[in-house]
Amino acid sequence: MSSLSRPRLGVVVGSTRPGRVGAAVADWFAGEARSHGAFDVEVLDLAKIDLPILDEPNHPRMRRYTKEHTQRWSRLVESMDAFAFVTPEYNYAMAPALLNAIDYLFAEWTYKPVGFVSYGGVSGGTRSVQMAKQVVTSVKMMPMSEGVIIPFVRQSVTDEGRFEPEAPIAEAARTLLDELVRWERALRPLRAGDEARV
Repeated sequence: MSSLSRPRLGVVVGSTRPGRVGAAVADWFAGEARSHGAFDVEVLDLAKIDLPILDEPNHPRMRRYTKEHTQRWSRLVESMDAFAFVTPEYNYAMAPALLNAIDYLFAEWTYKPVGFVSYGGVSGGTRSVQMAKQVVTSVKMMPMSEGVIIPFVRQSVTDEGRFEPEAPIAEAARTLLDELVRWERALRPLRAGDEARV
């Protein structure tokens, strides 16, 4: 990232299933992030990125990727400075597509902050986030304690498929973005040092 550009925020759509509401939630959060103004924002939809179940023969730490889809994913993740993972909860756990996407890489995630926008029924996807926080620390990401929790998500989806939450959800998004700004800035020297060793 140059000193004149804004940091880049990747909003990852963690669900790939047909009929998902995750893409609508991610579009809403990306809009909030653009209005916030601190980041250049890109939505990374795992359904479109279409990674197969992890199929690389070498450990991700080695960065010896043999598949073109891994190389594309590596370049995308490497280009981001911070992330927001938009995730549902499946059987008290994180979405398999999101776990798979994380597992593909290592160094590309390292020393980057990550926030969670979780959604679902009564729990709002919170159990998914608890699992995901353990996973992301294994690749040296910094998970935010602040988050956006959306219970009964379908009540906020319009007939046209837009996600339109009530005011407290939007306020939580702004709080999360503020924290991502602080942590992106704080972790930047670590990322710069890590890049110098690569």
